[in-house]
Amino acid sequence: MDRLIYTAMTGAKHILEQQATTAHNLANATTTGFKAQVDSFRAVPVLGDGLPTRAFVVDATVGTDYKSGAIQQTGRELDVAVTGEGWIAVQRADGSEGYTRNGALKINENGQLQTSTGLNVMGDGGPISIPPDSAIAIGKDGTISTVSNLTTPSPSTIIARIKLTNPPPNTMKRADDGVFVTSTGQAAPADANVTVAGGALESSNVNVVETMVNMISLARGFEMQMKMLENAQNNAGKADQLFSLNG
Repeated sequence: MDRLIYTAMTGAKHILEQQATTAHNLANATTTGFKAQVDSFRAVPVLGDGLPTRAFVVDATVGTDYKSGAIQQTGRELDVAVTGEGWIAVQRADGSEGYTRNGALKINENGQLQTSTGLNVMGDGGPISIPPDSAIAIGKDGTISTVSNLTTPSPSTIIARIKLTNPPPNTMKRADDGVFVTSTGQAAPADANVTVAGGALESSNVNVVETMVNMISLARGFEMQMKMLENAQNNAGKADQLFSLNG
């Protein structure tokens, strides 16, 4: 049996996986702070009798495009966008620390500052709690100041500072819950050089047009792999006919 069958089969399999990644990126084209997922492939020669004229396609790595998205002004006091490199530290469901660029924050019924997905935002001393009946202002360095709405005039009080961090990209990986974590599982240290813009959000870095073109290209590539399988089947049928004539 021609090894072409296995070559085309692995090619088609990994194209389907890449289509899933591309579809995932496209679905998150409007998700705040989303970072596109990138697939990388390599060819591995098929070793056996004769010359290594066939190769398998292997999914080598699944990476992330860390480039920043566009900053969009919202005017909402609880919206923050990380400017340049850096992350907002959050508390994951299992208690470990994760990192996100989604700065669409909210205050839950218990007064805790959270992301739009319900993860607690971490401060220098742990999760951040906001006093009731307070107006909030978030500074460039992540400092959170509040002013009581109950008295006029009321002094501004600094209650916490959002933990901002900037671990090297090669030490980061995407977790199943959508946030990023360090590859070692350890919490990254705070970085005073990371800054945020208040009243703004970072858009997804997915290029919709480029992603759509890639989806069409992948569909054509899958069709080519299917034609290779058909050719292998036709070649096998012709070979059987020749053997029948010789017999």
